[in-house]
Amino acid sequence: MLIGHQSQVDAFTAAFTGGRPHHAWLLVGQQGLGKASFARAAATWLLAGAPAGGGFDVAETSDAPRLMAAGSHLDYRLIERTPGKTGKLRSEIVIGQIVRREASDPQPLREFLSGTPMLGDRRVVVIDAADDMNRNTANALLKNLEEPSADTVFLLISHTPGRLLPTIRSRCRTLRFSRLSDDDVSRVLATADLEGENESLLVRLAEGCPGRALALAQAGITALEQDLAALAGLPMAVANPAALMLARGIGGKGREGRYVALLDRVPALIAARAQRLTGPARGAAIAEWEAAAKLAREAVPLQLEPGQVAHRLALHLAAVPA
Repeated sequence: MLIGHQSQVDAFTAAFTGGRPHHAWLLVGQQGLGKASFARAAATWLLAGAPAGGGFDVAETSDAPRLMAAGSHLDYRLIERTPGKTGKLRSEIVIGQIVRREASDPQPLREFLSGTPMLGDRRVVVIDAADDMNRNTANALLKNLEEPSADTVFLLISHTPGRLLPTIRSRCRTLRFSRLSDDDVSRVLATADLEGENESLLVRLAEGCPGRALALAQAGITALEQDLAALAGLPMAVANPAALMLARGIGGKGREGRYVALLDRVPALIAARAQRLTGPARGAAIAEWEAAAKLAREAVPLQLEPGQVAHRLALHLAAVPA
């Protein structure tokens, strides 16, 4: 069940039930708002025949929800980043996912679209995220958008639409997504297994983005916040061992989410504390924030060692009074 974004649901369903459908839609908004959930719900509704009368509600007798849940709907295609030959997730959506480059490649999109729908009157293609397409991939997709088939609907998810080719944006109808209310974020979290995480903390940190809250929960943000709070204002003789202990819990396989959360939260916590200070103490806190923000911003692009980054960030945080 999709939570929130009612005006977007209304606009989308009205276009199809009112006889004004568009073949391509650009779903725009910051990451974590639920655009992918919207796209999946919209696809299920379209593949069920776009029934009128209740948003994305679909009759229980429809096969579409069951087939979508099983990942076996023959008229649905999700285009996203896939693992490369090493097994590691590629950094972009490659052209071979649109047009065949090697005989051993899985069926590309162009071949999926070459026939007619198998189970109903239309097919749905979701691209998550369109920002991940390289230029060759985008140009290959553009051919399908320029010569649309009446039985195919494209849903392109974009967090940064400025990165897309203008020719792609011009061929799509744009739906803009806004942050959800705290109540709606709570409703999303109620459907997830939070494993003892503090829901009120997650709602506050989500800032209207349920995807952000879920990622923070997976990273164990409640325990991390407690560890960070304990560092504030510690004398260096005590802060350094505590920072080293924190750093040991950051690096390693399976802890990537905790590291990303740390990069986000330390500068934010320092900034919040700086706002409560005055005089020289505030100036010193701002200097710590500038150093921590720069380190957090550069850590991933420069591939800095996570444990060392965590240790340095922890010391920046400890230098600021609680």
